[in-house]
Amino acid sequence: MAARQLTLFDDFFEKPSQGTDKTLSIARVVFGQMPKGEFDYLIPDHLAGRLLPVQRGRVPLGKSNRLQIGYCVGVTQSSLDDSALKAVHSLVDEERLLSPAMLDVTHWIAEHYLCDWGQVLETVVPKCVRQKVGLRTVFKYRLSQKNDELRKNQRLTAKQQRVLEVLAVTNGPLTAEAIAAKAGCSSAVLANLVKRGFIEKEVFQERTFAASGDTTPRTEPLSLNDDQSRALRMILEAIHSGGHKTILIHGVTGSGKTEVYIQAIEEVVRRGAQAIVLVPEISLTPQTVERFRSRFRHVAVLHSHLTDAERAAQWEWIASGEVEVVVGARSAVFSPTPRLGLIVLDEEHESSFKQESAPRYHAREVAQQRARIEQIPLVLGSATPSLETWYRAQRGEYVLVGLPKRIANLPLPDVRTVDLREPRRTAETRGVVTRQLHMAIEEALNDGGQVILLLNRRGFATHVQCPACGTVLQCPHCDISLTHHKMVGRAICHYCDYEIETPRQCPRCGSPRIRFSGVGTERLEAEIKARFPQAKCLRMDADSMRSRLAYERAFAEFRQGRVQILLGTQIIAKGLDFPNVRLVGVVNADTALHFPDFRASERTFQLVTQVAGRTGRGPRGGQVIVQTFTPEHPAIQAAIRHDYETFARQELQVRQTFGYPPFCHLVRIVVSSENETMSKQCIQEFADSIEEIVKTAGWQDKIRLIGPAPAPLAKLRGKYRYHLQVMGESQSSLRQVIASARERFSSSQTVTLTIDVDPIDML
Repeated sequence: MAARQLTLFDDFFEKPSQGTDKTLSIARVVFGQMPKGEFDYLIPDHLAGRLLPVQRGRVPLGKSNRLQIGYCVGVTQSSLDDSALKAVHSLVDEERLLSPAMLDVTHWIAEHYLCDWGQVLETVVPKCVRQKVGLRTVFKYRLSQKNDELRKNQRLTAKQQRVLEVLAVTNGPLTAEAIAAKAGCSSAVLANLVKRGFIEKEVFQERTFAASGDTTPRTEPLSLNDDQSRALRMILEAIHSGGHKTILIHGVTGSGKTEVYIQAIEEVVRRGAQAIVLVPEISLTPQTVERFRSRFRHVAVLHSHLTDAERAAQWEWIASGEVEVVVGARSAVFSPTPRLGLIVLDEEHESSFKQESAPRYHAREVAQQRARIEQIPLVLGSATPSLETWYRAQRGEYVLVGLPKRIANLPLPDVRTVDLREPRRTAETRGVVTRQLHMAIEEALNDGGQVILLLNRRGFATHVQCPACGTVLQCPHCDISLTHHKMVGRAICHYCDYEIETPRQCPRCGSPRIRFSGVGTERLEAEIKARFPQAKCLRMDADSMRSRLAYERAFAEFRQGRVQILLGTQIIAKGLDFPNVRLVGVVNADTALHFPDFRASERTFQLVTQVAGRTGRGPRGGQVIVQTFTPEHPAIQAAIRHDYETFARQELQVRQTFGYPPFCHLVRIVVSSENETMSKQCIQEFADSIEEIVKTAGWQDKIRLIGPAPAPLAKLRGKYRYHLQVMGESQSSLRQVIASARERFSSSQTVTLTIDVDPIDML
């Protein structure tokens, strides 16, 4: 409901002419920060027809009538008396920032994720676009329409005559520098000609960085096998039908999903439309981008490492309609494509598609909604689909297409487990790497192959402990132990970045016997280098790869064979294609298995399956060694058999038994404060409000609460955290209850309320 304003404005703000029989134009306005909600403003006569959704305008706000920039989200006509409303003061944008369809998408995001509409618009339209970053003002000159007539009656100097001759033979206006280079004149000559009316001076906005096409050599389409052809046919049918349909391609690793995407996009481009391809941020390697640029002339790339000027230039290029394909990470789903014909979301199971800060949208769900609004197909692809997506496909909401074989009929790699519970009897087997994994690495290297080792923990040791008194070095701001990083001699918190020099003696009892326990990638690297000194080893994690260029260099070295062993965290498990990888070793498959999160088994299965898929992509095949303390766990067992369907069936049964998604909708409420008592009190009040609302509505059998309780990470960045999980079968009822409880919540600068709809992170 739009908030009606009192007559608090002064004479500074123009009001349209009044009259009871006059139809007035009213703009609905939202703000990026405060205040929240929608507000009505009159559109004055001089802005009538110029202010449109989604443009920004300056509007008076509050008793002081301070001018603030707001987004126009709608224009209506009304015959109401205008005296109750203030008027829009001026325009900020001369053109719409988004299409009407994208405005509808932003409204859906605000409704679905229970956040403010203005906040969504601030996220969707990049700050660099709003601030016009990368634009410079340029003055150019052209002949005036009166030039010929003036030349009949007025005398000109030789230089003035030369300037007019240069402009006469040039298409379009020229800068002063360009004219000076051709006519050999000074700026004073130009100023005189402008003053006398011979030429006109115009103002232009030009980009300091211009996006453009690419010169990557073209490649021809690859031949498709029967399964790929069937998948492509299903997508083309959806494209030709002209309506919305969601297609899930469930293809094993190395089954050629990307080629299917590309050939479908080629049809979209032939029909004069555009496509958006969303991939996890870490998968946006030069190898991925080159694959698309070798097949399309105009490919825009959007990722988090672009400069503001580069991002603004890409955005403008996409909006121009010249771009054929947009390849990007999560936020590329908002690309301003004027003729969108297809959205592809690869590795749809990836948690990185969920935004961690407000608005906490999931790119998959936003892509689904945008495809529905624009009436175009959406293609989802994964070897390990999220259970939510798989469940929808099983229910017939999505079209399911399988790619059960690798291209060229290459076999899936053989996967073996090593039980870490077995006693180690020899000095050779002590350490991170078991005897079986050591021998497999040796065999792969001797055969001229490469090795990938996965350990999803950074640092050298995950715990720094005193064996005398039992003290574990803790972060003072978070409920987490500090991780020892040996190379820099620091103990670091991986959540808030607090760090200290690693102590040589216990800070509590003074004992010099400090023990470093737990294993991270830094320790794994040290052990591998000691065991295989002849092989070049490269570590890839957030500590060793500080920039995007570092990632790209590392992948290039590995692809070119200059690195034999690549080890790191989960970033090395993401959609990479290296045919010479003969062995993948999962050093500890249990790192995420026992998290207090109902998705722990699913994530473990996905990670092991995905990293296993990095080997066996060449003619010589490959193998996978999985080290685990729980080899009998269903997720591990299914992963070593490459058996997604069995895992999904078993896990869905567990989810249904306990009433977890996809059999319900889930909203997580987190309250955090530096004052633990206040945090605990506020979450209890929020829970009480929900229970009261549910009881009043008679929805006790539809909505249930888990908690409130301390969050698994009970203290983070100096704030105490309590959380509450609210579940319900009806999404609309759930949102209605949470929204009503939020209205009752007393906001405070000392307490932060976080509402996460369809949460991915349960810590």
